[in-house]
Amino acid sequence: MSDFQEAVKLIKNASYGVSFTGAGISVESGIAPFTGAGGLWNQYDPKYIEINFFTMNPQESWREMKKIFFNDMHDAMPNKAHEVLAALEKRGNFKGVITQNIDGLHQKAGSKNVQEFHGTIYTLSCVRCGKQYRLADIDLSADPPTCSCGGVLKPNFVFYGEGIPPAAYQNSLTMAQNCDVMIVVGTAGQVMPACGMPMIAKEFGAKIIEVNPQPSSFTDSITDYYFPQKATEFFGALEKEL
Repeated sequence: MSDFQEAVKLIKNASYGVSFTGAGISVESGIAPFTGAGGLWNQYDPKYIEINFFTMNPQESWREMKKIFFNDMHDAMPNKAHEVLAALEKRGNFKGVITQNIDGLHQKAGSKNVQEFHGTIYTLSCVRCGKQYRLADIDLSADPPTCSCGGVLKPNFVFYGEGIPPAAYQNSLTMAQNCDVMIVVGTAGQVMPACGMPMIAKEFGAKIIEVNPQPSSFTDSITDYYFPQKATEFFGALEKEL
């Protein structure tokens, strides 16, 4: 039996499968990764999403954030990998997705249980009164967009210097500890504490299936089955088997 057939068997027979995704899964939807070739931090200074810089310079931060996040991400559509992960959840043996991405593509594809480890671009909070807004209801032409109380609005993704949203962290931890199969897609495994989740899954006995064009920090340490492929290629083949 080939590695692919063994991986398919594990995925089909999982009783508590979980997917863990990074920026690589969304590259084929036209969203640039943060690091590596073509990465956003090669083109932009990451200081614009440091919480201290944002607090002191909201206008400048917002002007750059719109270029970095709110053009490509807002218009992007899910690809085959997002769609097949949503289909796995619908089957019932996969319980959901832990994602490092803030692009909302898993939800667009139909995934219901999506733990957004680093938050989302689709909601915003007032830094003064805490009122929540949907992105669709905000006029982004203002620099910076403001609340009805006059406070500056901040996107609800995790800035450098901020903590992980507690509910997303706790739910992700529970999923990692309970899963028997984890599919890791499109992440270099460099960003803590997110990259701890596959390690925890492995510690608790899960089989790790990794789909990544380039090896990651997981490949030689915790991965059981490694597929050096684009996400859409692997999941296109998997869909035929399901």
